[in-house]
Amino acid sequence: MSCIFCKILNKEIPSYTIYEDDLLIVFLDINPKHNGHTLIVPKNHYKDLYDIDSYTLYKIMDKAKDICNLINDRLKPNGITLVQNNGSVQDIKHYHLHIIPKYEKETPLTVEEIYNILK
Repeated sequence: MSCIFCKILNKEIPSYTIYEDDLLIVFLDINPKHNGHTLIVPKNHYKDLYDIDSYTLYKIMDKAKDICNLINDRLKPNGITLVQNNGSVQDIKHYHLHIIPKYEKETPLTVEEIYNILK
């Protein structure tokens, strides 16, 4: 399979993973829009919102709350946006939820620096 998220899940591509369990993996976006831009990805390959089951959605949102609390505590953003795309606006056809912190003033940090702060 050529899905980049499946390759990350299979450890074929490294990631800055900040959480993992039997159902989900949470890692930093390597091309972040802002410091702390994080992705929550189910381990099963679901194409989009129309394909994923309700239980997995619940677990993703439950974990999103934990990750938002972590980001708020460690990075102190002014706000956080959650984004999930479907159809032609979905770049990677594997369901994922973006957690994107927003800052009034932001000093850009590397993904590795953010990883060390969050981990």
